[in-house]
Amino acid sequence: MYSDLELDALREIGNIGAGNAATALSMMLSKKITIKVPQVKIISFNDVSELLGGPEKLVVGIFLRISGDIDGNILIVISEEDAYALAKTLLNNNRDINRDFSEMEESALAELGNIIGSSYVTALSELTKLYLKISVPSIAFDMAGAIVSFPLSLYGYLGDTAFLIETEFVEGLAGIKLHYLMIPDDKSLKQLLKAIGVSTFESDNSRRNGGI
Repeated sequence: MYSDLELDALREIGNIGAGNAATALSMMLSKKITIKVPQVKIISFNDVSELLGGPEKLVVGIFLRISGDIDGNILIVISEEDAYALAKTLLNNNRDINRDFSEMEESALAELGNIIGSSYVTALSELTKLYLKISVPSIAFDMAGAIVSFPLSLYGYLGDTAFLIETEFVEGLAGIKLHYLMIPDDKSLKQLLKAIGVSTFESDNSRRNGGI
């Protein structure tokens, strides 16, 4: 279904987005943040909750809506344990792991999601030349099955295909992992893949011909 060119472009979006996110988080936390080369997968939306550890696994989900030249959804999913660690680091305080997230912790995690989401959307926009914007983030703490269904409760539909970018921090937030899911609406999927293929092809040709 996907050409090598499209898959390579999606991986490049993942790499650039991860780099942008690491830079932004370094500024936010005032310390060096580095991220492993992200793993990019294309999966059926129906398989998402299983890849997150099963539908009953407790996770934090941060949701953003993409609009502009294409429409779709972003869902950033963090395990319960890693979300606690992130909240502690973001606010530089100790916390009791047995209590729920405070309003301040939820706000800090939502801002982290906004930074990561914006980093990847910016990379996608620059590569494809599509005009894209994202909504204010929403956050929820629940089982993975419920988190994955959250966009459905808002919009009543989702695309069938998800682009999954698995990211792991190796410095500054070492060992913390997150799953970044971009789920374009069905009508936007073909447009996105066309934009990825065309822009990458043109860029490759430009380099071969000595262009910038």
